[in-house]
Amino acid sequence: MRTIAVINAKGGSGKTTVATGLASALAWEGHAVGLADLDPQSSSSDWLAERDEDYPEITAISTKNGLRAPAGLDIMVVDTPAGVYGQDLSKILNKAQTAVMPILPSPVDMAAAWRFLEQTLALKPIASKRTKLGLIANRVKPHTIVYRELTGFLDDYRVPVVGQLRDSMNYVRAFERGLGVTDLPEYLAGEDWAQWDEIVRWIESKRSQGRA
Repeated sequence: MRTIAVINAKGGSGKTTVATGLASALAWEGHAVGLADLDPQSSSSDWLAERDEDYPEITAISTKNGLRAPAGLDIMVVDTPAGVYGQDLSKILNKAQTAVMPILPSPVDMAAAWRFLEQTLALKPIASKRTKLGLIANRVKPHTIVYRELTGFLDDYRVPVVGQLRDSMNYVRAFERGLGVTDLPEYLAGEDWAQWDEIVRWIESKRSQGRA
């Protein structure tokens, strides 16, 4: 089974939006997907509780006994809590073949992301390439100064930028209903579909999968 961890030590970076959105997008691709919520705020769990059975199924995974997914799933998406660094983060990454990190285009978030990235890249699962890391530019508004600054910031690392997600109210509307933007109709969210297609292509490629 494949485990994908969504990480960023800073709260408010969009981990839950990315984790739920990724679970939804992968479910639409035909994967048997589970969602594990390690965040004490339980936002991913609350989102999943609102999800209607008319949409592709996503299984809630209990984390009471660690990250153990039930049989029958082929992908587990893990929404990690804010404030996780060092060995606590390394334990999570040891169980994951892939990690994705959303980064917001703001000076405060980029400064926090720089510190977190420097520490994360030194952790054994990442340094040994057992876990592959990809970056996602989140809530972006193209053609703004801060977006250009974010692009330059991301270019400083040898970590692939696997996609970007626009700043859109579609995410708010979808989340309130237990949906991802890929659950919304194309006439409303076609642009968002295209952005998630790019991320899913990377997730499904060998480039995103760490060494066994």
